[in-house]
Amino acid sequence: MKADFVKKAREKLSARPSRSVRNWLIRAFILFTLLMLITLWFLETVFLEPIYKSIKTSQIKETAASLSGYLFSDDIESRLDSDTSDQQLCAMVIDSYGQVLASSDTLPDCSIHRMNSLGLFYLYASAVQSDGTYLLEVGAEDHDGNQFSSGFFFRPSFAEMIPVIHGKESIIYVVLRTDKDGNERMLLLNSIVSPVNTTVQTIRFVLVSVTLVMLLVSVVISIFLSKKIADPIAEVSRASKGLVKGEYLPYQGKACREIDDLNRTLIQVSADLGQVEQLRRDLLANISHDLRTPLTLISGYAEVMRDLPGENTPENVQIIIDEANHLTELVNDLLDLSKLQAGVVTLQPELFCITSLVRQTLVRYNKMVENKGYTLTLSADADYWVEADRTRISQVVYNLINNAIHYTGKTLDVHLRQTFENGEVKIEVIDCGEGIPADKLPLVWDRYYKLDKVHKRSAVGTGLGLSIVRSVLELHHAHYGVESEVGKGSDFWFALPTVPPPENSENDSN
Repeated sequence: MKADFVKKAREKLSARPSRSVRNWLIRAFILFTLLMLITLWFLETVFLEPIYKSIKTSQIKETAASLSGYLFSDDIESRLDSDTSDQQLCAMVIDSYGQVLASSDTLPDCSIHRMNSLGLFYLYASAVQSDGTYLLEVGAEDHDGNQFSSGFFFRPSFAEMIPVIHGKESIIYVVLRTDKDGNERMLLLNSIVSPVNTTVQTIRFVLVSVTLVMLLVSVVISIFLSKKIADPIAEVSRASKGLVKGEYLPYQGKACREIDDLNRTLIQVSADLGQVEQLRRDLLANISHDLRTPLTLISGYAEVMRDLPGENTPENVQIIIDEANHLTELVNDLLDLSKLQAGVVTLQPELFCITSLVRQTLVRYNKMVENKGYTLTLSADADYWVEADRTRISQVVYNLINNAIHYTGKTLDVHLRQTFENGEVKIEVIDCGEGIPADKLPLVWDRYYKLDKVHKRSAVGTGLGLSIVRSVLELHHAHYGVESEVGKGSDFWFALPTVPPPENSENDSN
C-alpha cells in the first residue's frame, strides 16, 4: 500500500511542469505590478470623468439641501454668499412672480444669470414635474454646433433659452419650496464641470512613466528576493539529494528563518539516518551471530554423534535440542517484532492476576537458579488484577527478566518489585549491572540498538526483548520506562491500571 502511494506520488510529480522559485518570483512580481498599474489606469483615466462629475453633482445637491431650508429666511442673501463662495457656485432665489430675491454670482458668464424668462419657466416646469427638484447638465458644442443636455440634443431654438458657458460643461440644479402660506420660491444653482481632458492626458503620461519604472523595480526586487530565497532553497535541494547515499552537506550561507529550520531538520535527518544505518548493520551482525552460534553447535554435535562411537549420549542430544529451541526463540522474536511494529497484532484482553503471572514466570527460571547460581526474588505486598492480553504481558515480563539476567553483572542478582501507585500496579525488574549512561537511555528501546558493542551471546533470550516490550506496552497504552545510573544497575518498569478482582479470584491468584 505504501509502495503504491509513493509510486503514484512520484508519477504525479514527474508529470508536473518544473519551474524554479526564481521564475515564480519574477512572474509574480511582474503580474502584481501590472495588475496594480492597470487598476490605477482605469481609475484615473477611464473612470476619472464619471467620478469627477458624480462628485460635482453630489456637491451641488448637498449645497441645495443646505440652502433650501433658508429660502424664506431674511438672511438668505448672506447664506447664499457664504455657501456658494466656498463651492464655486452661482445661486439665485426667485419668487413665484419671477422676481430675484437673492443672488450670488461667483462664475463668469453664469448660465442662470444670463437666462431669459422662457428658460426660467422651463426649469420651473421641469422641477414641478420632477416633484420639486430638477438636475440639468449642459455642455460644450458637438460637431454640428448643437447644444446637448442630459443625454439628448436640444433643438437650436430651444437651446437659446438656457445659455451655456462657452466651451465648458456645467450643471444646473433647481429646487422648489412652498411655505405654510402657499408662497412658492425657486432656488437655482449652477456649477462648472472643469474639463478633465488635459488632466487625463497628464495622468496617462505619468502612468506610462510609472509603469516603466515599476516594472523595472519589480524585476530588480524579484531578482534580489530570488537570490535571498531561491538560491538557498536550490542549494538545500541539491544537498538533500545526497540523503539517499547517507550524505548531506549543510548550507552554510545566510537565509531566512524557514530555510534555516529546513536546513537544521535535514542535518538532523542525515544524522538520524546515519545512526539508523549503523544500528541496522549492528543488528544484522548480532542476529547473524545468534543464528550462526546454535547452528554451529547443532552441526558440530550432530557430526560428532555420527562419526564417533559412543557419543550418541542423552547430554549431546539435549544440547542439540536446546540450541534448536534457541533458534526457534530467535525466529519467533523476529516475527513478533515485525508483526507488532507493522500493527497487525490484535490484543485479546482478559481479566487476570498480574502478581500470579509474575510468580509463574519466575518458576521458569528455577533450573537456571539451581545450575548457574542466579538469584531471582520478588517483593509484592498484595495481589492485583488487570485487564490486558495475558500472553503479551507474560512476554513483557519474560523479556524484561531475560534482559536483567543478561546485564546483571557478577552478582547474578535480579530483583522484581511490585507496587501500587495512583490506581496502577507497577512492575519493576532491577539488575545490579554496570548501568546505562543517561544519553543512551532513550535508545535502549530501539530495535537496532545494542548497548554492548562487543556482541556476546545472551544466557537466555535473543537480544530483541526490549523492542518487543515497548511495542506490546504501547499497544496497551501503558506507562513504561527505565531508570539507571552508571555503576549501580538499571530499573526497567511498566504500569497497568488495576481492576477489581472477580468474586471467585481466590483460586485464580495462586
